[in-house]
Amino acid sequence: MKFIHISDVHLGIRPDRGRVWSDKRSEEIFDAFKNVLTVCDELQVDLLLIAGDLFDTPPTEKELRRIDVELKKLYKTKTVIIAGANDYMAEDSDWSKFDFSSDVIVFPGGKATNAYIEDLNVCITGYSYAKPEYKERILEKLKPGREGAYNILLGHGGDANHMPFSTEKLARNDFDYVALGYIHKVKHILKNKMAFSGSLEPLDYTETGKHGYIYGEVDEDGHTGITWVPCNKRSYVNATIKLNSNMDNNAINDYVEKKINELGIDNIYRIMLKGKIDSKVDINLSRLKNKYLINQIINKTEEYYDIDKLMQENKNNLVGRFISALSDDEASESEDIRKKALHYGVDALVEIGD
Repeated sequence: MKFIHISDVHLGIRPDRGRVWSDKRSEEIFDAFKNVLTVCDELQVDLLLIAGDLFDTPPTEKELRRIDVELKKLYKTKTVIIAGANDYMAEDSDWSKFDFSSDVIVFPGGKATNAYIEDLNVCITGYSYAKPEYKERILEKLKPGREGAYNILLGHGGDANHMPFSTEKLARNDFDYVALGYIHKVKHILKNKMAFSGSLEPLDYTETGKHGYIYGEVDEDGHTGITWVPCNKRSYVNATIKLNSNMDNNAINDYVEKKINELGIDNIYRIMLKGKIDSKVDINLSRLKNKYLINQIINKTEEYYDIDKLMQENKNNLVGRFISALSDDEASESEDIRKKALHYGVDALVEIGD
């Protein structure tokens, strides 16, 4: 048997609201889901497990119809879905009333459920959310649903407010595989037995790194092997770029662009600028912000002053006297302290115009 385990797709989300790429990212996340369905067909996967938060909010009938159309294209794969903390299945919701025409099993909200698939001899046990939070240790209480079958637990949670559980206790429940959702980064908890798949695409700037899905195979003896497959189109990247005092604004733009090209032009960037730059340089990266996906620019640079030149230009005023005093090798302070004091002092004096 072959299966794919996904979770936390969050269809309908608008990442980075207010940015020009927000709507585009929403469609890319839907495309990521469709790409997984394509993989299911290409690999002739038997089972697609969706461990909660397929949607970003409880889905409308329109959203469910859109998903049903896509799932109906699968010619071999059966899909099993639980609702998560975001897309919980409240009583009388569109979720609970929708009649799928595709080959899909959606577990009802608010109760433990088993689904036995006879032709695969697989029994899936799961619990769909009927509300946003469950502080009870529900997952620890669930047991394999059918003796002699391959038993899978489909769960969503892991923190104090969302079905908390102990890994050790969950492992003792003797499921053949535990497919988990809620955490957006992949986490292989127990080798070939228990894992969070993470989201297919990163959803905000805190979710750096690769994202993807879990592909699993079960051999004739019931032994499971799983592989995590990265698939995200874009990554959030925190890039620290060190500048130097010889760079003007054009050179800074060229250097930052070079770094973006090295790291990947499709990524979404949070750029931190560091180093010392000439005090007369005004950094403006608007050209790059119009060309690439730059979420934030943090300027942590320090102004660089040519002390010798500044001394010659100001030897008869307060700035000159200040430089002279702190440049004195006979001063009692250490050289490092004098350099820092000189920098901060000159910066303050130049700013107030003395």
